[in-house]
Amino acid sequence: MNPETLMFSPGSYLAPGVDWLNANFHPFFSAITRFIELVLGAIEGVLLYPPFYVVMLVAAGVAALLAGWRLAIVALASLGFCLLAGLWTASMQTLALVTVSVALSVTIAFPLGILASRYRKLETALRPILDIMQTVPPWVYLIPAVMIFSLGRVPAIIATIVYGVPPMLRLTTLAFKQVPRDLMELGHAIGAPPRAILLKIEIPSATPTLLVGLNQCILLSLAMVVLAGLVGAGGLGAEVTRGLTRMEMGLGLRAGLAIVAVAILLDRLSKGALQGRSVAGARPGSR
Repeated sequence: MNPETLMFSPGSYLAPGVDWLNANFHPFFSAITRFIELVLGAIEGVLLYPPFYVVMLVAAGVAALLAGWRLAIVALASLGFCLLAGLWTASMQTLALVTVSVALSVTIAFPLGILASRYRKLETALRPILDIMQTVPPWVYLIPAVMIFSLGRVPAIIATIVYGVPPMLRLTTLAFKQVPRDLMELGHAIGAPPRAILLKIEIPSATPTLLVGLNQCILLSLAMVVLAGLVGAGGLGAEVTRGLTRMEMGLGLRAGLAIVAVAILLDRLSKGALQGRSVAGARPGSR
């Protein structure tokens, strides 16, 4: 018996489904494309329209408010490197791409994580799906995304969302499971409605773990930047791809280091927000 006759090809089953989706839901996918392009263009406009020094000063101010002047220096150094590397526009495009991807990932993962923390059957059903999503190589997600949305920034964002949802969803579920039971019982005892318990007890208690999930989501989204350049998403990923295809080591190295600078900036900002909220939450109890 020829071993090739035993080969299982999932693509032969999935491709007709993708074709059917393209044929029957094209207006829906076009609407998604227009919406994402609109939001992405607006964020890029906010980052690229002002002079570079205005963006750097605003970023430094936000960093200083979150965690002090040291983080402000890190923000200035990270953005300054992107500027001196001649990749300011590409860096801002990457920031916009990551911002949209993370926002949509959190929008999907946060409510699902809350539901999974409350319903064990849902958590059990989601666990193998999340395991597969985190195990499959990230570039695989680009294939169906490109087949549905064509080349450009939209399939890159869709693939990044799929890659960024699992860590945020897992840590959201963990965060709400770790909320102290006595706080929940106190909320029920005083007759607080479920919405008030969620907003005033559960979310504040779960904030540190939620921000860790946000941090992981940001870093994994940045890991997709180079792959996004392969499908015409632009940004720093396109510069890395250009350096690779043209064998320009200097361009590829500068773009790679710029990605590191953006990653350091976002990582420190998210950690600064985490530490700031943790200290703020600890103050009432320390009095």
